[in-house]
Amino acid sequence: MNDLDALLALLTPAGRALLDEVRDTDPARELAVATRLRRTHPAELVSAALGQARLRQRAVAKFGAEDAGRMFFTPAGVEQSTRASVAAYRARRFKALGVTSVADLCCGIGGDAIALARAGIRVLAVDRDPATAAAARANAGALGLAELIEVREADVTEVDTGAYDAVFVDPARRGGRGRIFDPEAYSPPLSWAVGAARTGSRAAALKVAPGIPHEAVPDDAEAEWISDGGDVKEAVLWFGGAREAVAREAVAREAVTPGAVRATLLPGPRTLPGTGLPDPEVRTPGRYLYEPDGAVIRAHLVAEVAEQVGGGLLDATIAYVTADELLPTPYATAYEITDRMPFNVKKLKALLRERGVGTLTVKKRGSAVEPEELRRKVKPQGPNAATVFMTRVAGAPTMLIGHPAGRP
Repeated sequence: MNDLDALLALLTPAGRALLDEVRDTDPARELAVATRLRRTHPAELVSAALGQARLRQRAVAKFGAEDAGRMFFTPAGVEQSTRASVAAYRARRFKALGVTSVADLCCGIGGDAIALARAGIRVLAVDRDPATAAAARANAGALGLAELIEVREADVTEVDTGAYDAVFVDPARRGGRGRIFDPEAYSPPLSWAVGAARTGSRAAALKVAPGIPHEAVPDDAEAEWISDGGDVKEAVLWFGGAREAVAREAVAREAVTPGAVRATLLPGPRTLPGTGLPDPEVRTPGRYLYEPDGAVIRAHLVAEVAEQVGGGLLDATIAYVTADELLPTPYATAYEITDRMPFNVKKLKALLRERGVGTLTVKKRGSAVEPEELRRKVKPQGPNAATVFMTRVAGAPTMLIGHPAGRP
């Protein structure tokens, strides 16, 4: 049974009833449950229900237990869908720009369409894969959003988006061999997606991989890197502006500025705009080390963080900021450094034994040493905790030992 047939079977009354029955199946008991259910249900339907239950369990991390427990997924849909918190943030930004309707191209199983509809925005959700489009349609109905979301199975390159205020494009960035790093190898290619985004009459957004080279960002786009809970999730290229936005305050906060760069951290949101600062100077290590959020690093805004904390870089090529004072910033995690030494595993092991460190967090930038390999060699034991940074200081391999600022 292919993905579409499995989904359609689960949408029948018998399929929904069976899906409810296996909802909380423990993966360790799946074989026993399947054997029992196949005595009274078709084997293919049982397999489809158990498979969907597994997908729902995986989707909880992105959509929360309540929504994930009602939604329908494909294997690729779970993997590639936008996290609900990120989609909700983007929907709020569209709303603040005065957008009332969006053509969501390459909609997947409907994660972004759901967030847009919950923000009161009418959505045309388009995907060419039959099973994916069917899942998006089922999800709109399951969450009570069918009146706001029209799902269309079609090639996005053939869809007229002229009747919509804005366009959101999320090209596929995975192929048969895994992640795709060349933007022109996206499906559809970045160049087509940029052209489609430029058609948005009020605003448009194009979701791309967070590793997109800055030189690949069009001059008329604003680039935003987004992290959630410290993990970088995506980059978004925004086009258009807020010339018809509904609230002046929202315009000031959310307006799209061509050529601008920003890093947004969720939850919050907290947004750090780029100010065009030059790279910070390299300086001797101070008492504190600041580790910028990944979105800040991807957006090349480490200089803005360094200015906030009055710091400089440990090394010209590494995104660690050092400073003498503790000046908390939401855009970086601060650590108090207690020890500094050249790279030497034996000396590190002796120091950790002396301090009674049994919980060791290893962070690295500019070092070839793997964290697990280092833990195995130093064999931390004891009641205390520490963080070791494997990095370079002015080009020299160095170990900095400390702990999160404010903790003993």
